[in-house]
Amino acid sequence: MRTCLVVDDSSVVRKIARRILTELGFDVIEAEDGEKALEACFVALPEAILLDWNMPVMDFLCNLRRLPNGDAPKVVFCTTENDVAHIARALEAGANEYIMKPFDKEIIAIKLQEVGLIQLPSPEVV
Repeated sequence: MRTCLVVDDSSVVRKIARRILTELGFDVIEAEDGEKALEACFVALPEAILLDWNMPVMDFLCNLRRLPNGDAPKVVFCTTENDVAHIARALEAGANEYIMKPFDKEIIAIKLQEVGLIQLPSPEVV
C-alpha cells in the first residue's frame, strides 16, 4: 500500500487529512513538525507528503530533498496564502503541487492524480 506523510502542526488538519487519504487507499503517517517529519523519512520515504507550508521547527522540504532519494516523494503543500510569490517559492523549494486550505477529498484526489500517485475513474460519457 502507498504511504502518505501528513505534516501539519494542527491535529485537526492531520485528522481530516488522515480520513481522506485512508479513503483514497493510503497508509498515513503523521508528524506535527518538520523535525518529526524528517525522522519519519529517515525510517522510510513515503510516496506522498501533504505538507503545511508554515511548518514550525525546521525547513523540512529543503532537508527532505537533500536525502538519498529525497526527490522521490511527491510533495503537495497546503497553504492559506494565495499570493503567487508565496506559491512560487514553495514550488522552487521542491514542492510538486499545492492546495489551498481548507481542502476536501476531491481537491486532494485531483492533486494526487496530477502528480501521478492515483488514477481517478473517468467520467462516463452519456
